Amino acid sequence: MPTHILEKDDVTIRFAGDSGDGMQLTGSQFTNTTALAGNDLSTLPDFPAEIRAPQGTVAGVSGFQIHFGSKAIHTPGDSCDVLVVMNAAALKANQKYLKAGGIIIANVDGFGKRDLSLAKYGPEDKPLEQIQTSGFGLVQLDVTKLTRAALEESGLPPKDVDRCKNMFVLGVIYWLFSRDVKPTETFIRKKFSNKPDIADANAKALKAGYAYGGATELFSERYSVSAARIESGTYRNITGNEATVIGLAAATEKSGLGMFLGSYPITPASDILHGLSKLKHYNIRTFQAEDEIAAVSSAIGAAFGGSLAVTSSSGPGIALKTEAITLCMMLELPLVIINVQRAGPSTGMPTKTEQSDLLQAVYGRAGEAPLAVVAPCSPADCFEMIFEASRIALEHMIPVMFLSDGYIANGAEPWKFPKSEDIGPIRVAFKEKRDPEDPPFRPYDRDKRLVRSWAVPGTPGLEHRIGGLEKEDGTGDISYDPDNHHAMTLIREQKRNNIANFIPEQRIDEGQESGKVLVVGWGSTYGSVKAAVHEVNQQGLKASHAHIRYLSPFPKNLKSIFSRFDTILVPEINNGQLIKLLRDQFPEFTFHGYNRITGVPFSVSSLCDAILRASKF
Repeated sequence: MPTHILEKDDVTIRFAGDSGDGMQLTGSQFTNTTALAGNDLSTLPDFPAEIRAPQGTVAGVSGFQIHFGSKAIHTPGDSCDVLVVMNAAALKANQKYLKAGGIIIANVDGFGKRDLSLAKYGPEDKPLEQIQTSGFGLVQLDVTKLTRAALEESGLPPKDVDRCKNMFVLGVIYWLFSRDVKPTETFIRKKFSNKPDIADANAKALKAGYAYGGATELFSERYSVSAARIESGTYRNITGNEATVIGLAAATEKSGLGMFLGSYPITPASDILHGLSKLKHYNIRTFQAEDEIAAVSSAIGAAFGGSLAVTSSSGPGIALKTEAITLCMMLELPLVIINVQRAGPSTGMPTKTEQSDLLQAVYGRAGEAPLAVVAPCSPADCFEMIFEASRIALEHMIPVMFLSDGYIANGAEPWKFPKSEDIGPIRVAFKEKRDPEDPPFRPYDRDKRLVRSWAVPGTPGLEHRIGGLEKEDGTGDISYDPDNHHAMTLIREQKRNNIANFIPEQRIDEGQESGKVLVVGWGSTYGSVKAAVHEVNQQGLKASHAHIRYLSPFPKNLKSIFSRFDTILVPEINNGQLIKLLRDQFPEFTFHGYNRITGVPFSVSSLCDAILRASKF
């Protein structure tokens, strides 16, 4: 009897298994195929911090969640419709994410006595049997046995055959959700082009899983999710780190400069170094330094030499770079500082997400050391905001902190990428050579924005002194005069504040221009807040959402927006950092915080509850 196909508006799937089971690859391939099918989507990779955590333990579980649909998708989903688990530990770690009535697809080979023991199930526990009586659907597959049967003539050793299990499971899921296996087969052939036997085995396992899904009666129905109705154009699936790399390449092209990245590897920022290292043909140079201090110092040297200078890290690395960042601020050289935040402090939870570095970005330096701070709101938005960080740094001769985070960096969404002619210019003006009869060059003379000249070493007549000691206004000579130091401190701050005249005004992202509750967010809370505001408005509440991408200085019209709402709620994945900045700059308004520091994004349901509570203030 033909399987019934059920049309769904949106679906959330979570893949989970041991860190060696290939769940990240499985999830990313399902994501790419889903993007090609035209669905809107959002993803949440969830992997252990250890390079190789103990096999079979909860600590070693790697997960990947994808929420996709025929409608606008803003979050990776609060809970999943389908949970794929490769062993007992994966079930124990992830069953809490399954919706009531959801389906669990379990690899029964991962539920032996040893597997149950490693997952800390008791001797009397029988988790698969308990699932059958708990209202969840259960599909049991002996994935190991089925994969070995499909590849029994491959000639590969058992270890290599077992590595194809994830492709068998992916094939089953492709059948269940009416997906085409061809894009993944193409990926496999390319990835293992120098190992044709491995490529053949993975492709065969993929097709065998798809055929198995259709040949058995394990599933009473399969599902179809139509393409989303989105703005026409050419799209690609992109992660935040990938978008950051492309945005920097665009800034390199539009500024007409060479780009230099000085970096030291750190989770979750390392992919930016890896990605830029492949773009030498775009006049991009990368340097993997011996430590964080050498990395940022090399970038400052590149800025002095006339390059678009970038350094990348996460919170702990930014702390090590701090003294050099203050040097760059004193020199008034352009520098883009990428901070892909992770859960902390110290080593913390390096593979989890958090918005914990905002106060570090704004205030975390010795002395009065103002710099600009921007933050993307989604993976695709990293392209625009790293371009903006580059533009602000180069046009205003100032260090700029770009605050991404682990969720944005590793999450993915469809991106309608622009054409070169759609991207605005970055105006770079080097000081030209001085004729002998001209007055002596003064490196700290300023234009009406208080921006000094950029004089590249070696330009005739522009010899000047540079260093971290206080400068005399105009000349740049060393000065210990107290009044001069006071004046220079105020000048540097005002120069940063003047950037507000050259950034877009704040807009309302969701809801009306005035009303009962305004929810103010920044960074990776964007999707959750937008979805929650939409949901409470469907229930009749008059709520709106404003998401701040320019954090220092703030957009000029924020005060005007705040004045049009009765209550202002500020949800953050920290203990209240943006709210401190808002209370400082806008003391005439009352701000209410909602804070959760769990290493994962906000759920939409929790934000809906917070908004409803705020509406009663």
